[in-house]
Amino acid sequence: MNDSIMQKIVGIMLLLFSVTLVIPLITSFIYSDGNHYTFIYSFLIILGLGSILYLPNISAKNDIKIKEGFLIVVLFWVILSIASSIPFMLDKQLSLSFTDALFESVSGWTTTGATIINNLDILSPSILIYRQELQWLGGMGIVILALAILPMLGVGGMQLYKAESTGPIKDNKISPRIAETAKSLWSIYLGLTVSCALLYYVAGMNLFDSIAHSFSTIAIGGFSTHNLSIGYYNNSMIEVICVFFMLISAINFVLHYMALSSKSLSCYLKDSEFITYTLIILSLLSVFILYVSFSTNVNIPLHDIIFQTISFITTSGFTTTRYGDWPDFIITALILVSFIGACAGSTGGGLKVVRVLLIFKLLKKELLKILHPTAEIPIRINRSPINDDLSGTLYNFFLFYVISYLLLSLLVLLSGHDIATSFSTVASCINNLGPALGEAVNDYSNLNLFSKYILTFTMILGRLEIFTLLIVLTPYFWKY
Repeated sequence: MNDSIMQKIVGIMLLLFSVTLVIPLITSFIYSDGNHYTFIYSFLIILGLGSILYLPNISAKNDIKIKEGFLIVVLFWVILSIASSIPFMLDKQLSLSFTDALFESVSGWTTTGATIINNLDILSPSILIYRQELQWLGGMGIVILALAILPMLGVGGMQLYKAESTGPIKDNKISPRIAETAKSLWSIYLGLTVSCALLYYVAGMNLFDSIAHSFSTIAIGGFSTHNLSIGYYNNSMIEVICVFFMLISAINFVLHYMALSSKSLSCYLKDSEFITYTLIILSLLSVFILYVSFSTNVNIPLHDIIFQTISFITTSGFTTTRYGDWPDFIITALILVSFIGACAGSTGGGLKVVRVLLIFKLLKKELLKILHPTAEIPIRINRSPINDDLSGTLYNFFLFYVISYLLLSLLVLLSGHDIATSFSTVASCINNLGPALGEAVNDYSNLNLFSKYILTFTMILGRLEIFTLLIVLTPYFWKY
């Protein structure tokens, strides 16, 4: 392991993150909320930590190897989560314990949206925008942001890209150079954020809320500035805008780039994952609408069904109503569909649609092989063949995902929580969704200390898509 290069890169990330605290600091001065010292002290602490790691290793210019790439990515999420918990502990209104501050911080970075704060409406504007900013930075991945500047510092970034990028096909780059890829992705990300904020403002949100919610909408995070989330506004136009941008952000950003470059939407219609995702959403909505229509004792407005379905399947986590009283069938289906999640290469969580699509194709292949043992049956995505190695990795991923979910759910259950709370919170956190049932139906503040640490780990595990974190935790990683 090249300790110098790892310390240097982690130092760079802390220095970059310290600069982002300027946004809540300026917000504090604009709204005179008296919270500016929270972010001044936080800035100095994080700047100091970053400098301690970066300056002694400033001349380190060796390339990043595979093992170092995985370890650096894990260190990013762990160290940045710890560093970004500082403002939550220093804020006088919150004064959160380290456990709660870390939980809130990890939830922001992983764009999960689970919160332990039970009264958002009274918080200062600066801490509210800080929460939203964490999700925005975590949405595309702070690692990808750094890749745009690491080449200039003599540090190769391809291994980081492979460890950080979502989905089973890791070499799907927009351009040959990783820095150009990162810049292209962030340009689209920023453009969508600005567009979303403008439309929210036109639809009736105030300027502060429109910017804050655009951060969490494009990041598919779910953090809000109000306890009632999007339902606070009781505005159908705001709900339509939110649904539109949740869907856009749940689609592979490479497709957005291709559509902008070619000035044509045909790339979406040719993409197997996009088509499958559209069919899943339409099918699910049809089932829910039929269920409500033929149920005499169920009265759920159509717009709430549409909104919550899109929110859960994209793993956004926004709400327009108190879904806890909905029929068990709909609630259970919504939790389960979050396991499918968004598309690969998006800001969403879950298994990713392309993996689900590939699993069904592999199952079909196995059934056909029983009937025709000698037949050669290729598996294709977008007309490109998928090799057997990827198929094996996919099976392993599903196995680890399911085992992780069951074991972590049992641990939360063992800590004293009921079945609904245990299994729904772990499902919500591993899929980076946010909303849950039982004792966490409103927020996660009532959970015990042990469960909060388990769920904090679960959020990072889901955000790094199981393998990246588990690989670092195995003894084999450190032996060779």
